Amino acid sequence: MKLASADTAHAVAEQLLNVGAIKIQPEKPFTWASGWKSPIYCDNRLSLSFPETRSIIKDFLVKQVKANYPDVEAIAGVATAGIPQGALVADALDLPFLYVRSKPKGHGMENMIEGKVDKGQKVVLVEDLVSTGGSSLKAAKAVEEAGGKVLGMAAIFTYGFDLAEDNFQKANVELVCLSNYEYLLEKALKMNVIEQKDETTLKEWRANPADWGK
Repeated sequence: MKLASADTAHAVAEQLLNVGAIKIQPEKPFTWASGWKSPIYCDNRLSLSFPETRSIIKDFLVKQVKANYPDVEAIAGVATAGIPQGALVADALDLPFLYVRSKPKGHGMENMIEGKVDKGQKVVLVEDLVSTGGSSLKAAKAVEEAGGKVLGMAAIFTYGFDLAEDNFQKANVELVCLSNYEYLLEKALKMNVIEQKDETTLKEWRANPADWGK
């Protein structure tokens, strides 16, 4: 996994914290869809409701796509939260846009991909959040099966789990992220969103999220 510069990582973390897209509650953990207990919840879709934050994130994503994938020919958003982010990036780059469903539509053409993919077209996927990487890599596989060539994926935030790192390496898909968990904790401490004692708890969760809180 590649990470944007430290300045970018801190700036994005600050924006997400400011608008409440990332909530940290060590004393009242969230329950993820996977069943994991977590002291943190990330909903980057909330950033779309704040024009300044939305523009900052869009500009950073565009910068990373240009820097890492200069040959890109199309942008693909990963359903659902990556769809609006991807559309913003595609519009800024004046590129074709498509999006990948989490599963094929249950009627009509039963499409997994909405939009046109040309054979051999060089595609960059845009994702809002990477946890284990499962849904993100499923989308990348769908683009490849449709005839596209996946250059890589750009995401707003990653928890940086070892499992995700392994999954992306096995799938041979490059991942570039604007910010990650470590930079988030640093910024949260500086902004007094969390205290020093909270940082210890948050690091313990990050080391073993599946068993934390049991």
